[in-house]
Amino acid sequence: MVSSSHEAMHRIFQDHPTLFSRVSETLGLPFPSPTAVTALPNDVTETKAVDRRIDTLLRIDTESHGPFLLAVEAQKKKDPEKSASWGYYLAYLRSKYRLPPLLLVICQDRATAEWAARPDPIGFCSWPSLTVRPLVVGPGNMPVISDPAEAVDDLALATLSTIVHGASPDIEGILKTMSTALRAVPDDVRDPVVEFIFQGLDKLPAADIWRKLVVVDLSFYKSSFFQEVRAEAKAEAKAEAKAEAKAEAKAEARAEVRAEATTARAAEDVLAVLDMRGLDVPEEARARITGCDDPDVLRGWLRQAVVATSVDDVFRTE
Repeated sequence: MVSSSHEAMHRIFQDHPTLFSRVSETLGLPFPSPTAVTALPNDVTETKAVDRRIDTLLRIDTESHGPFLLAVEAQKKKDPEKSASWGYYLAYLRSKYRLPPLLLVICQDRATAEWAARPDPIGFCSWPSLTVRPLVVGPGNMPVISDPAEAVDDLALATLSTIVHGASPDIEGILKTMSTALRAVPDDVRDPVVEFIFQGLDKLPAADIWRKLVVVDLSFYKSSFFQEVRAEAKAEAKAEAKAEAKAEAKAEARAEVRAEATTARAAEDVLAVLDMRGLDVPEEARARITGCDDPDVLRGWLRQAVVATSVDDVFRTE
């Protein structure tokens, strides 16, 4: 099952087709600037073959070098079979579109990025007929954006950087930078960025940090996705409050039971002392002692019972 994080890592290139140009500049690679970008069908399935789909496929036109194809793949973990699929994609795209294909792989952890970046020669012995060599973006080569002004200058690149660094120890500061930057942008620009980050972080611990920042810093944010998140948070808080109230009620009930047991024992002690001293205790006096629920009064009666010559002497402490 494809996760929302997987989708966000490549779909951002669909919403921001020129993003690859800034990514390549960030990586220090001499790709020409695009003059046009066209989203192409991502289905590369052959008749009677295994279903194969590229995450995102774009045609990018440039003035100096002509058009090329950009296949964007989001890779969450190492997959020994993936290199064969990537080789198939590249060969298929070259054959179908007669344009040079370029594979860009987006990763959220260094180990997966390093694995994906290793060239994989396809051939026999020392003669590779095809070498799969993707361009990889990961935490190791995507810069951390810590300046809100820099984030505002290129929100798409800042969003991708935030998603890529989702598991970074510095993610709280990165997310704070983004929430600060988003205060200054229009709703129609801000809302998709908030959504992309929510989806990109998915089940990472950073998702909870982002949720809290949006509640505090972007409380005016009203997307349907976040309203669901807000409703879930309210339901959780309500359930927690209910559980706490139930626990408090149980604690109070236990305290009442203990208090009743204590007063009952104190009343029994008063009666036991009077009985040991051979004093007659009428039913009215007995009911008065057993019906008392004030521990202080019972303690006073107990002290008097030790020296009293009659039951009336016990009650004179009042």
